[in-house]
Amino acid sequence: MAKSTYLSENLTQKQIDFMLMLDDYELNIFSLEDIKEQIGNKVDEINELIENLVHKRIFSRIERGKYCRYNFRDEKVIGCFLVPDGAISYWSALHQYGLTEQFPNSVFIQTTKSKQDKTVFGVYYKFVKINAGKQAGIINEGYGNHSYRVTTLEKTLADCFDLPKYSGGYAELIRAFKEAELKSDELIKACEAIHSMAATKRMGYLAELCGKEELSDFIAFAKNQANEKYNLFDPAGVEEGEFINKWKLRLNIPKEGIIGILNKQY
Repeated sequence: MAKSTYLSENLTQKQIDFMLMLDDYELNIFSLEDIKEQIGNKVDEINELIENLVHKRIFSRIERGKYCRYNFRDEKVIGCFLVPDGAISYWSALHQYGLTEQFPNSVFIQTTKSKQDKTVFGVYYKFVKINAGKQAGIINEGYGNHSYRVTTLEKTLADCFDLPKYSGGYAELIRAFKEAELKSDELIKACEAIHSMAATKRMGYLAELCGKEELSDFIAFAKNQANEKYNLFDPAGVEEGEFINKWKLRLNIPKEGIIGILNKQY
């Protein structure tokens, strides 16, 4: 990153030196703890200095103790920065992978921490807390200070079938599963992580219905895992429909309706 030129007469020499130091460390988004860890005691009264630069609209405050440069607005990076183990997930990850035509009105962040939903710079962040054991299948995107975490394609779909209310619509999710180029071993790992028999059965049934031969190992896995309890195919639907013994699913969306969804007739 080339060093910026800070020629404003509104900045003190100490503030200019601090900005140049940020350039050296290539930091566009940071916390007070990050700064103290990076530079130690090189700058006196760091809290006051940063707050003064916020007042001068050089920095923006994301939340208490967390800041970014005034024009930095990467919502994925900011969202993951709000919680220490945050990852782009659910509907937001589906959109990143090009598997939904609908644009999410929130950025979904999966985390093992409790975090209240909030709006930052006009963007609404939805935090979904999961058990630590379900946190798997995460990759890094971007680079350096602009990097963020996102669930893998397989983990994204498994998470969405586990909690479809965060997927942007069940019909969209069904179509996303059909369109996705999935790997059996990764999908099996994702299902083992979420530990949701209902989600595993729904995806197994869909994989078989779609004729996804590349998922033959996953289909076998899903069948072997199936228990005796029947689950609704659409968890938000009504208790009605055909019972599919092989999958222990109740098709509260008729098979013809599911095929129509897959063919984008609905």
